[in-house]
Amino acid sequence: MYNEKVVKEFSNPQNAGELQNANAVGKVGNAVCGDIMQISMLIDENDVITDVKFKTFGCAAAIATSSVATRLVKGKTVDEALKITNKQVIDELGGLPVQKLHCSVLAEEAIREAINDYLLKHKQTGR
Repeated sequence: MYNEKVVKEFSNPQNAGELQNANAVGKVGNAVCGDIMQISMLIDENDVITDVKFKTFGCAAAIATSSVATRLVKGKTVDEALKITNKQVIDELGGLPVQKLHCSVLAEEAIREAINDYLLKHKQTGR
């Protein structure tokens, strides 16, 4: 069902865990399949994502897309990260089965939620 890239990413996910000093956290879920994805980021004073981790409860595709998404945003500015799409995540994985495409959407949504969390805090603190 999964291609070799997805299996490799699932078997050895990068950036798994939770950042204790995160200043941006996004958590999303899919009620139909039960997948839950949380992405936590550390964003510096120049709006660069210097560190990122994920915690995902879900299938192999959900874990693989989380891993890829964190790699895609690390080192990017907030504005650059907001331009990352679920299609980029799918392409990085070499494709996903049709019934698992929603996992890539969760990854995109989790990135956006984390950045929205950061921007909300940023505006409140005036930084």
